[in-house]
Amino acid sequence: MLSHKQLFLLNTAQTSDFPRLLEIEKAEGCYLIDPTGRKYLDLVSGFAVSNLGHRHPNVIEAIKKQLDKYLHVTVYGEYIQAPQVLFAQKLSSVLPKNLSSVYFTNSGAEATEGALKLAKKFTNRSQIISFHHAYHGSTHGALSVMGNEYYKQAYRPLLPDIHFINLNNKQQLDDITSNTAAVILEAIQGEAGVRVPDADYLKALRTKCNETGAVLIFDEIQTGFGRTGKLFAFEHFDVIPDILLLAKGMGGGMPIGAFIASKKMMDVFKDNPILGHITTFGGHPVSCAAGLATLETILAEDLMSPVEEKEKLFRTLLKHPKIKEIRGKGLMLSIQLDNFKQVEAVSKTCVENGVIIDWFLHCDNAMRIAPPLIITLDEIKFACKVILGAISAH
Repeated sequence: MLSHKQLFLLNTAQTSDFPRLLEIEKAEGCYLIDPTGRKYLDLVSGFAVSNLGHRHPNVIEAIKKQLDKYLHVTVYGEYIQAPQVLFAQKLSSVLPKNLSSVYFTNSGAEATEGALKLAKKFTNRSQIISFHHAYHGSTHGALSVMGNEYYKQAYRPLLPDIHFINLNNKQQLDDITSNTAAVILEAIQGEAGVRVPDADYLKALRTKCNETGAVLIFDEIQTGFGRTGKLFAFEHFDVIPDILLLAKGMGGGMPIGAFIASKKMMDVFKDNPILGHITTFGGHPVSCAAGLATLETILAEDLMSPVEEKEKLFRTLLKHPKIKEIRGKGLMLSIQLDNFKQVEAVSKTCVENGVIIDWFLHCDNAMRIAPPLIITLDEIKFACKVILGAISAH
């Protein structure tokens, strides 16, 4: 009989020639556990998904309760389903008043797709402005606004009328005109190696969008749900978007995403044509139940308050001559090294010593730190000891 590893390589689609091949038997809290029972401290969180840690009891309880009621019943937006209704209401209650209408999707990339359509329909314009080194997903529309040609070249032609500018470059804001449907921006650039925008730049961007009538889309797919020490990263900058994209940490480990706008804006999907944006599984009741439990837990357990202290501990402990810089905010950090070969070797050594760490699509000479928000100070100390040892070895 073939092993799971052999079957994985034989029957599961591969996205690289060098998968990690780490088999996971179980996950709990901040740890992944292999079939031998060995535990690995997870500093990646499934790429900013498991903000509450793996299998948080509140999320598991909410999932089990919903399983006893119903699973999928019809396409999104047709039947009244309590998990969708209650989660949308809770999200609206913690967001600015203009972000009151929630369209649930299955993923972050789908949220991007829906938001791009919404902005074009609402403005009756075609131009989309994105940023160099941006990442908003890998579907065709989302790929079109990705700011890295390497990942796009094999799939052209993509969406037309896409224009790219540089983060924090105020002069290029003049590229936003009355022809611009939307500007799409990560609240903190993730796959670029965690690049934090200047607050005054975001304020100038908001002003320019107001002047030209362009829709401002903030992608908080990685930054949302407490990762930066605020519920949403835009709260750090005092700038409110017209459309907000969410996913990853939204569902406590279940697949879900959303794009959120004003009711006036979202209503353009209702006619000309009717059903202007549709999804079968978006807002799945089990995922929405898990999402509501996730949001309620983050708020009730005040998981955001300790994030700043945990960030400071990482920054304090991670001192090494080979570390060029540590970037980021909260528990969304980047350790800058020299090159990919070094990053790959350090990451491999970390895994061998019980710590999961990774790198970035558009910045492969830096390492990602994005642990669950529940990580303890002692676990941070252990992780930093392993990371420093691995860096010294390479």
